[in-house]
Amino acid sequence: MTKVFGGYIYLQNGNHMTLKDLEKKLASNQQTFDLIKTARLNNTIASIFEIAGGGLIGAPIGTTIAGGDANWALAGIGVGLIAIAIPIKLSSNKKANQAIELYNSSLNLTPFNKLKPELKLMANRNGLGLSINY
Repeated sequence: MTKVFGGYIYLQNGNHMTLKDLEKKLASNQQTFDLIKTARLNNTIASIFEIAGGGLIGAPIGTTIAGGDANWALAGIGVGLIAIAIPIKLSSNKKANQAIELYNSSLNLTPFNKLKPELKLMANRNGLGLSINY
């Protein structure tokens, strides 16, 4: 997971993953699956509020540009919908990050900084060489 403007992007081996992809990937562990499923639901709800809010803000702006009499109350409602979407989106990001961290910790991967590589200079009848052992 990488933080970007407006949220996170999720990568596995350099490939972009959506929340739907993550849900499939994390299905093997019930706890991570429940977290990512909730994250995906929250993300969908937040997106609905964002789109509706954007439309309500855009309508009066478009009406004004076209020379009409705009209903600015709609823009206010749109701002309110976007304000509601923000904490829902943050909750979605938090749940997705928790699911990924839990899943990654269950893999028992050794972090690179904990590896103790040992470098040896070796010689045999074919010549000199380097050997790296972990």
